[in-house]
Amino acid sequence: MLFRFTTAIFWLTTCTSFSVFGHLQDFSNLPAFEKVKLSPNVKHVAFVKNYPDMGLEVLQAFNFNSGEAVPLLQSDNKKIKLNWFRWKTDTTLLVSVRYEQAELGQRYYLTRLFSIDVTAKKIKLKRMLRSRNENPRSQFQDSVINWLPEEPDYILMQADLKVNALPDVYKVNVKTGKSSTVKRGQRLIRDWIADRQGKVRAGYARNYKNGEIRLWYINPKTDKFEQLFEYQLHEDAPIDILGFGSDPNDMYFTQYKGNYKALYKMDVVQRTSTLLLAHESYDVGSSLIISKKDKDVIGVYDYHSPFGRFYFNKKRYAFHRGLKNAIPDHHNSLVSMSDDEMVYVMYSESDDDPGQYYIGDRNAQILREFLDPYPQFKDKQFSKHHNVVYQARDGVEIEGYLSLPSKGEAPYPTVIHPHGGPGSRDINGFDHWVAYMVDKGFAVFRPNFRGSTGFGFEFAQAQMGRWGLEMQDDLTDAAEFLFAEGIADKSKICIFGASYGGYAALMATVKTPELFTCAVSFAGVSDLKALRSTQLGYLGGKYTANMQIGKDRKDLKARSPINHIEKIQTPVLLMHGSDDIIVNAKQSSRIAKALDKENKQFKYVEFDY
Repeated sequence: MLFRFTTAIFWLTTCTSFSVFGHLQDFSNLPAFEKVKLSPNVKHVAFVKNYPDMGLEVLQAFNFNSGEAVPLLQSDNKKIKLNWFRWKTDTTLLVSVRYEQAELGQRYYLTRLFSIDVTAKKIKLKRMLRSRNENPRSQFQDSVINWLPEEPDYILMQADLKVNALPDVYKVNVKTGKSSTVKRGQRLIRDWIADRQGKVRAGYARNYKNGEIRLWYINPKTDKFEQLFEYQLHEDAPIDILGFGSDPNDMYFTQYKGNYKALYKMDVVQRTSTLLLAHESYDVGSSLIISKKDKDVIGVYDYHSPFGRFYFNKKRYAFHRGLKNAIPDHHNSLVSMSDDEMVYVMYSESDDDPGQYYIGDRNAQILREFLDPYPQFKDKQFSKHHNVVYQARDGVEIEGYLSLPSKGEAPYPTVIHPHGGPGSRDINGFDHWVAYMVDKGFAVFRPNFRGSTGFGFEFAQAQMGRWGLEMQDDLTDAAEFLFAEGIADKSKICIFGASYGGYAALMATVKTPELFTCAVSFAGVSDLKALRSTQLGYLGGKYTANMQIGKDRKDLKARSPINHIEKIQTPVLLMHGSDDIIVNAKQSSRIAKALDKENKQFKYVEFDY
């Protein structure tokens, strides 16, 4: 094993090419390598290699024995993207590809799944689930609900090949692409869940008109549906089935315990539940850790547990403690493991280190550098992030991350940097935007304002119909907090965000026109009424738009920056991609025209993709 690793490291190091375009380009380039995956028995390793000078991403498979790499698939990373990939066997790789589609003026994504024999003399893509009578509106065809590890040639998939948004379950041959129907679509089930043995056991049903959610369990003895849970989307605290254990009667799910999401295990026969994990002030994670070796659930990925993982058996932390001793002061994440869990790929990063891939052998007690995704930062030092808490004007505590430059002294020129979503959150670790701004001498503060996830149900719900209100005040109060602490320079403070963060930056120029000395909106929303209209074109979009954005026309107008141009005093930079599907570029181009008409100070940059 040592010889194979050494050969791989030598080849991958010498073949790394990374064109350096200058300081700004160093931060904006995609990583040289990403998405590293070991094959089950470590015959190959697959990864994406980016070529920024050519605008290409290439999926490659490296053979540890021969020392050769084979290009499998390439894309422009714009109109067509490599969505994800995973090894089925040591020679068969399943690849999801995402395409751009347009219909009646509405643009959206669709996905298709392909298998690749990486040992073939001529690389070919075999499409899964191809159907002669395929539903023309079938959008997502890459949903694998069970990898059937005991059946090398088969996987279990769901797709709406017959009826739109009502997927059937298929058993698919990964070599031929042929399939057979396992379960017909029914009861408004949008997502099926299989147990560890590959039997379909549960379903997530959603009524797109009224937001009603039902979670069904299929009794294996009677094959009849039994309702487990019911709640109202965007109104009630959600319940999610995460999966089943090696004992098919053990079902793992998350449900709110008071205001915070907790992890439970249910005996689906007895209908008794056991609390496994809960935090006092945070939600637990929602993704199970599955042991390939034990073929069972062994824990859950959880941001507020040691090493970002909660293990049922505490002895498993010993391995992570060893990795921490080997590379201290870093977040060491296991990104891929062999089936026997003896060989692994680890990604190690920290606030001040953009990251490095390592490959390890637990039997040989070897851990070596493997792939360097950011060679342009090899000798560069970045700043750490500080977790701080401040009080909003109504007493609500808001957490955020403060990054200070290594040069200059307080009060610093400062950037308030709200995240997108808004249903997401900022965490620690390396961040390209932050690194670039701090490197230029700015302090950067990223508040997890109301509407952010992970801080309880009530906190997350605060985004519903409240854009521009308390959520916006949280950002104003963040700036005031930095002023009071002597950190930020009142004459040099900017607000910058993307998507929802871009909306927040624009809304700041309206709601607090004298606070910020500049505002930057990247793919930001300027018109809530237009955003709502766009959402109506999607399945279930009307209900979600009414709940999240609102439906009262006067209210939407009042909370839209484009309707308050006369209040704006702050110089504004607008940036948007012309082909943006999530937020239409008209959200930026229209407010740019409005700013121009009123002789406001602004600049608009539209990217050709």
